[in-house]
Amino acid sequence: MTPKPISFYAREVRAQLPAAAFDPVPSRLAWLALHLAIIAVGIFAVAHAWGGPYRWLAAPFWSLAIGHSFAGCAFVGHETMHGAVVRGRRLRYAVGWICFLPFALSPRLWVAWHNKVHHGHTMADGIDPDSYPTMADYQRSRLKRIADYFSVGYGRWAGFVTLAIGFTGQSTQMLWRWARTSGELTRGEQKLAVLEWLLAVTVWTALAIAIGPLHFLFAFAIPLIVGNFVVMAYILTNHSLSPLTDVNDPLINSLTVTTPRAIARVHLNFGLHVEHHLFPSMSSAHAPLVRAELIKRWPERYQSMPLIVALGRLFVTPRVYVAPTRLKDPRSGVESPTLLPRAAAQ
Repeated sequence: MTPKPISFYAREVRAQLPAAAFDPVPSRLAWLALHLAIIAVGIFAVAHAWGGPYRWLAAPFWSLAIGHSFAGCAFVGHETMHGAVVRGRRLRYAVGWICFLPFALSPRLWVAWHNKVHHGHTMADGIDPDSYPTMADYQRSRLKRIADYFSVGYGRWAGFVTLAIGFTGQSTQMLWRWARTSGELTRGEQKLAVLEWLLAVTVWTALAIAIGPLHFLFAFAIPLIVGNFVVMAYILTNHSLSPLTDVNDPLINSLTVTTPRAIARVHLNFGLHVEHHLFPSMSSAHAPLVRAELIKRWPERYQSMPLIVALGRLFVTPRVYVAPTRLKDPRSGVESPTLLPRAAAQ
């Protein structure tokens, strides 16, 4: 199937959408307020041993609530840094820092890494920092071989490590790599990115000192694993089953994953990822309108499946590209095709 550039789809779909669909949606900040309230109450409850004699039975439930809201903040941050919530640059960065605070992720690093490079070069071999390696890269780089060992894939039960700490791990790795070498950040931005990271680390270090290590385990460490798991479940399924592409065609190199309506609403339609790559600066509140148009116009190209099904596929397929549309496990030799249009269940 011949790849098409983003503009090919965007031109036709945009004409069918209301102009208001491209306006910022400041009301999304209400979700941030809700998640911050849950986080604050949860941390307070753990630190002050709410539940009396049953406090250690209650603590894991508070950890789940806090962790889910860590992920919820990241979803708000994602929209905000694309300009879909507020447009002012300073306000975007301030909101973004708060949203990404649980993961100690610099908002200016995120813009360079995600907005510019990932969106501009989605699944481009050797350019997209979110794509898995080719066989040549795997053989050349020890770091990529280690990353493959911990990837979510065929025979990789250690892949649960990626789900548990992947978002925090990759953002930290990107910070130290790009703060020294990347041309995507100016020298001043590199210093500011490190400062934003240090401020976040200071916040969580102060909390650990204030409430003690055991309370910190339930107030931050376990919630961080939960937050990583929720975020990575979407990030990995959005592209890791898809082929490498020379042309940035979101209907080929991206996958939309679906969840029950209530979950999709709470997660701000983050799973509607083909739609997001078509209009990155549009609030995902309007992504269902884009989905409807894509299904109507290009049903043979549009790829979508339930999130749980996509996660299952990740665990039974390799992660190293032996060819743009073929994955291989270097250790066992097992191969499988990537998803291609009509290969994913609607």
